[in-house]
Amino acid sequence: MPIAPPTETNRALGLRDDFLWGVSTSAYQIEGAAAEDGRGRSIWDTRCRTKGGVVNGDVGDVACDHYHRYAEDVALMKGLGLNTYRFSVSWPRVLPRGRGRINDKGLDFYDRLIDAVLEAGIEPWLCLYHWDLPQSLHDLGGWTNRDCAGWYADYAALCARRFGDRVKHWCTFNEFSVFTLFGYAIDWAAPGVTDRQAHLRAIHHVNLAHGAGVEVLRDLVPEARIGAVHNRQQVLPEHNDPANQEAAEFLDEHWNRAFPDPQILGHYPPRLAELIEPYVKGGDMARICRRQDWFGLNHYGPIFARKAPDWIWGFCWGDAPADADKSQLGWPVFPDAFRDELLLVSRRYKLPVYVTENGCGGNSDQLGPDGAILDQHRIAYLKLYIAKLREAVAQGADVRGYMVWSLLDNFEWGSGYGQRFGLVHVDFDSLKRTPKQSYDWYRGLIAGEHRGD
Repeated sequence: MPIAPPTETNRALGLRDDFLWGVSTSAYQIEGAAAEDGRGRSIWDTRCRTKGGVVNGDVGDVACDHYHRYAEDVALMKGLGLNTYRFSVSWPRVLPRGRGRINDKGLDFYDRLIDAVLEAGIEPWLCLYHWDLPQSLHDLGGWTNRDCAGWYADYAALCARRFGDRVKHWCTFNEFSVFTLFGYAIDWAAPGVTDRQAHLRAIHHVNLAHGAGVEVLRDLVPEARIGAVHNRQQVLPEHNDPANQEAAEFLDEHWNRAFPDPQILGHYPPRLAELIEPYVKGGDMARICRRQDWFGLNHYGPIFARKAPDWIWGFCWGDAPADADKSQLGWPVFPDAFRDELLLVSRRYKLPVYVTENGCGGNSDQLGPDGAILDQHRIAYLKLYIAKLREAVAQGADVRGYMVWSLLDNFEWGSGYGQRFGLVHVDFDSLKRTPKQSYDWYRGLIAGEHRGD
């Protein structure tokens, strides 16, 4: 049985008695075993072997070797006193070509993982898609092919039938706007396409896939609690002039509204609606807008936009003010924006909100004289952001859980292994795991040993 939420801790923090504490990971970023036990190739395997695709030519072939070391990682989660663990299934591990032949060894791995998580008293939250589309499906058009929604539904049904007896919390997708915008319009992620029409088709077909996935899960998993994970950050103009304000407004439609609006409210935001209209068929919006049980929010800080006529949509990422607080990675640290986003999401979409990712990246975590990994900067960030979560709740936001990104230092997509977000340090040569100061701080918060200040 899952560990009961720490009622006294939650009350002391002004949160719901049943507020959940967890961590998040994703398959490609931690599993490794990329060519073992029948796993097929994904678009990120291809991206890693594309010149300039990933910093330093890093690849995810081994990553954290979670495929072989999952028991050690589950023990680390148990040591934190977590209630919940959000992870993803690798589509090409269970369906090597994305459809057709099933890979039993891949399914067996997730059986072992889910059973271990449950045995540790932690509730598994299963995310069906965290960016690793099977390469074989991309070769058929991937998300630009309307048929991909059906392929995804079949994959969802396979997972629902296999794991639905033990998994009751399901995420259809992680960060829709990141993998579509960076994969089909801006060449920052797999599959590296830069084409307006491909991007628009991908947005709509991914939305259709989400709706089909919700329907499958409702049919096949009794008492399923279904949601999706959206990255949302306030978009601010780099400079306060009409051109940059227009860029910020259009980026906001792409980044913050292209997916939750049609999925929950039943319509695209206005400018995108006009652009996507040629790809919408009768009944599509009803297929997309399906009942959901919760809203997953990934948030790190606001983003800044500036007008860029040479970029595919006429906007690009701008710079935060020079005097703004920033993380070691240069990401803006605006905790008030986190509070405001929680309030906005709760009011706009009227669903219970779970923070499915929030955390602090760095590149200078140091080994202390006592063998501890020193990451005070991460603790400071978590203190600030959890304090603002509490403020949002006090102001009426319906927030019911918080999951740190991430349990482990891992493969950070196009940044390779140069960015570390983990509560646990991973030596990527020996693969040794060492809990950081932040691990002990988060454990203490959950246990009620301090109030996060």
